[in-house]
Amino acid sequence: MESLIKDLIYLRSWKYNREQNNWFLLSQNLKFSEEEKTKQANFSASEDLFEMWWFQQGLSFLPSALVIWTAAAFIFSYITAITLHHVDPVLPYISDTGTVAPEKCLFGAMLNVTAVLCVATIYVRYKQVHALNPEENRIIRLNKAGLVLGLLSCLGLSIVANFQKTTLFLAHVSGAVLTFGLGSLYMFVQTILSYQMQPRIHGKQVFWIRLLMVIWCAVSAFSMLTCSSLLYNGSFGTDIVQKLHWNPEDKGYVLHMITTAAEWSMSFSFVCFFLTYIRDFQKISLRVEANLQGLTLYDTAPCPVNNERTRLLSRDL
Repeated sequence: MESLIKDLIYLRSWKYNREQNNWFLLSQNLKFSEEEKTKQANFSASEDLFEMWWFQQGLSFLPSALVIWTAAAFIFSYITAITLHHVDPVLPYISDTGTVAPEKCLFGAMLNVTAVLCVATIYVRYKQVHALNPEENRIIRLNKAGLVLGLLSCLGLSIVANFQKTTLFLAHVSGAVLTFGLGSLYMFVQTILSYQMQPRIHGKQVFWIRLLMVIWCAVSAFSMLTCSSLLYNGSFGTDIVQKLHWNPEDKGYVLHMITTAAEWSMSFSFVCFFLTYIRDFQKISLRVEANLQGLTLYDTAPCPVNNERTRLLSRDL
């Protein structure tokens, strides 16, 4: 009898342990299946992401188009001017490659498009920073200042494109000051914003890269301003303002070469700075909503009329 009771207890304990083991295995299988589902979902999302080109993600096409179009504007106008022997092939001024027809038409048209793309890019950057920091007053003020500086810089770029130095020199120089001067300040403001937002919004690498671009731009700007001031102070004559061809034996040739090299370097620093926007713009999208103020386009409510429509032409005609 005692042995029978022990056998029953053993059987019950074995059954309980087996059921517990089955429940454990079942729960592990369920857990495993949930993990597999999550991995599968993440893998599918990654596949969808990789199916899109990098410039199709968010609004990253804006800075991409800006950089590519600006580079194309410089290259095409330079090749045209060199082919027609309007400028020297070694480091001419950027604006000199768009001074004489027909390259000045190409230069002006393409830089106008660049200005429009730049306005769109600067505005999207403004909206992105505002959305990420809706309640920080310091960042909001800097962001608004950056927007104003950027838009004025775009205006200067359009002036440079449409007023050649051989026709309206003062207008051309004013546009260049707006473009390079306020554009440099815009880069500086955006770098400060990047510093304020790291590491909470983005990594430190973005800030350091933009800081290097600002230093590059500052060194180029200092070199250009110093050498151009010495070159155009009247010591080398007044006709050098309209000069398009330079020889090594000309007075002021070294200063001219340093100035043009600094101008090209500064322009490339601008282009590289906008390249840093591509990754940020992959994470933002904008949409336009149409809000109708009424169901018709009349200023006042129309008089009741029948459903007949007025004919454009009479049958008699």
